[in-house]
Amino acid sequence: MDAQNISIDDLRAAMSGRVLTQEQDGYDDARQLWNAMIDRSPSVIAKCEGVADVIEAVKFAVAQGLPVAIRGGGHNVAGHAACDTGVMIDLSGMRAVQVDPEQRVAVVEGGATWAEVDQETQAFGLATPGGLISETGVAGLTLSGGFGYLRGRHGLTIDNLVGADVVTADGNLVHTSAKENPELLWALQGGGGNFGVVVRFEFKLHPTGPEVLFAGPIYALDDGPGPIRAWRDYVSRHDEDLAMICEFSTVPEDDEFPREFWGKRVFALVGVVTGPAVAAVELVKPLRVLGPLVTDFTGRMNYVDVQRLFDAQTPFGAMRCYWKARYLTELPDAMIERAMENASRARSPKTISSRWNMGQRVKRVEAEAT
Repeated sequence: MDAQNISIDDLRAAMSGRVLTQEQDGYDDARQLWNAMIDRSPSVIAKCEGVADVIEAVKFAVAQGLPVAIRGGGHNVAGHAACDTGVMIDLSGMRAVQVDPEQRVAVVEGGATWAEVDQETQAFGLATPGGLISETGVAGLTLSGGFGYLRGRHGLTIDNLVGADVVTADGNLVHTSAKENPELLWALQGGGGNFGVVVRFEFKLHPTGPEVLFAGPIYALDDGPGPIRAWRDYVSRHDEDLAMICEFSTVPEDDEFPREFWGKRVFALVGVVTGPAVAAVELVKPLRVLGPLVTDFTGRMNYVDVQRLFDAQTPFGAMRCYWKARYLTELPDAMIERAMENASRARSPKTISSRWNMGQRVKRVEAEAT
């Protein structure tokens, strides 16, 4: 068939998955993303069930001269997973995860979420650095760098990406690794979704869990910046073992929190320690005695449960979200005080802000390596 004459009927005939247009049942559900602020209407949604479907969808989009958006897990804040008057290539039906425990490698399809990756890899006591919310899509997080609890010891998600299968704009399937098309792997390691449709990712795995120590002391904003200053100094000396977040939020009306703090602004010093239990408890102990506590959720937990802790705060399609961020080479006292001032003036109880320490493993990667 002449590639320039591919019609939507041809696409439907060629694909195993459904091809949706605006007048069809299921279209509105298929175009919905996690961030309810994103409201875009693709001309065509190609719900792919395999690599062959992706190839056909790419060929159709190119033949029609239409823009392309690629939907993996659909969790992307900025909304790159959808486009107006273009083709959404939907990989959410491609979620398989295969683990080779001997080689410590996981092969993950492009529509999988981190919940599925963690579930399969933890069966063998293994993990790769993922996000902090289990519903996050593997593809979007990976191609954006990938910050998670394991970054201190194992780096970013892209530092653990060892191979991929990519459908390029000419409809070809290309494999990339350190030995095969290595320049494409380099591009994928932080270059975003600009080089094709990644239908399979290959990740290096590391012994992790099944239990880890979750650190979760919570302090009241009104009690001042002392605990944050102490946290900053402490994690700078232990940032290979402590990849942490200092997050400002509002206490919900939940019996897990003391009632006198409901509706109050607080900050949590949150992180994961994957080492031996006794050593892990001792390592986080100084972070739990920095002042009066609102509460403290520190304890041993299954890694998969830690990864789901914040899912309930960010339900799919229920929140209109706007995020922004910046990188800092240091966290001076003046920046901490500014952050506390901003947190105290938050206009919504759902407003959060956080500071992340990067860790030595991240810092050791040369800038030109990714």
